[in-house]
Amino acid sequence: MFDYSGIPVKRALFVVGLSLLMTACVRPTDRGQQYIDDSFDEVLNPVGLIASEKPKDYSLFPAQLEKVETLSPSLTASHQSLYEGVKRWLSESGEPTTLTDYGIQIEQMGGGDSYGNVLFTGYFSPVIEMRHVPDAQYRYPVYAKPKCDEKCPTREEIYDGALDGLGLELGYSASLIDNFIMEVQGSGFIHFGDSEPLEYFAYGGKNGHPYVSIGKVLIERGEVPREKMSLKAIKDWVAVHDEQTVIELLNQNPSYVFFSPKSAHPVTGTAGIPLLAGASVAADRDYLPMGSVLLAEVPQLDAEGNWNGQHVLKLLMALDTGGAVKKNHLDLYHGMGEEAGIQAGHHKHFGRVWKLNKPNTVEEVKEQPETEQASE
Repeated sequence: MFDYSGIPVKRALFVVGLSLLMTACVRPTDRGQQYIDDSFDEVLNPVGLIASEKPKDYSLFPAQLEKVETLSPSLTASHQSLYEGVKRWLSESGEPTTLTDYGIQIEQMGGGDSYGNVLFTGYFSPVIEMRHVPDAQYRYPVYAKPKCDEKCPTREEIYDGALDGLGLELGYSASLIDNFIMEVQGSGFIHFGDSEPLEYFAYGGKNGHPYVSIGKVLIERGEVPREKMSLKAIKDWVAVHDEQTVIELLNQNPSYVFFSPKSAHPVTGTAGIPLLAGASVAADRDYLPMGSVLLAEVPQLDAEGNWNGQHVLKLLMALDTGGAVKKNHLDLYHGMGEEAGIQAGHHKHFGRVWKLNKPNTVEEVKEQPETEQASE
């Protein structure tokens, strides 16, 4: 029996089956994925050696570690033998193959695909221009948290005026999407035109409704290709659409974040430690307690947000958390301002990661509320 193309049916079925099998075996590499290790069963997997030939850059780590040791005696005490071992290793070797010579044990993260590919996203601290009194340009309010029962109003209800007249307005910006991005990041720096110093708007709680990624909504609607999705892509989409269309998109996310104004100070994470760009990550504390030290092959991107074919081996510290940062996912802090935001928004790429441990180390976690960073 033949099909209409003249190929025997059994052979055609075999060819189709082989094609599907080959397709299933194809492993993407466009976002820095590597397949040079065996498969892994767990999020953290003990290994005896780190075999990495990537270029090394540990230059940012000592300053981040110094802030931990200076500002958090409790965190330092819980990791002291590890920190001392890592400092000795840095000063005497720095080669990943020698870590075990310093009594440091190693666990490799399994990656979401079980081949060691850990997702790196990015977050940053926005700097937004605001006014204390609204006008024709600065008319989008940011709110302190109201007194609610179990749930506060939804985003749509807030945009429709549910909080008007309650005296909760902290300031007014000229951009609804800038306010939204500050919610996603969990905090931001504010400059009021009638005052010189920056103010810090810290995370002040949520309205209790579930978070929905507007980036995912745009992808599902065919508005932005999945491979092009980034914070910049969202802002570019907003720039060419009218206000009501933008509001309709934002309303797809009923969750709303409130803020608490404070004097400007260094950006701190869940661990209460100032974060240094490129040296700290938000992580899942169930696997990477605050203060954990990571050796990571961090994917490098070009100006357009594409992986440039390179990874750089860096030392990082887990000092923050995020509601969307779970298991094999790290959120790399990029710093303050618009350029940091563009760089952070591009990051959705993969690298290998190892958690460094010392035997018999008791690790502690300081509980703090999670923000929604890295959700887009």
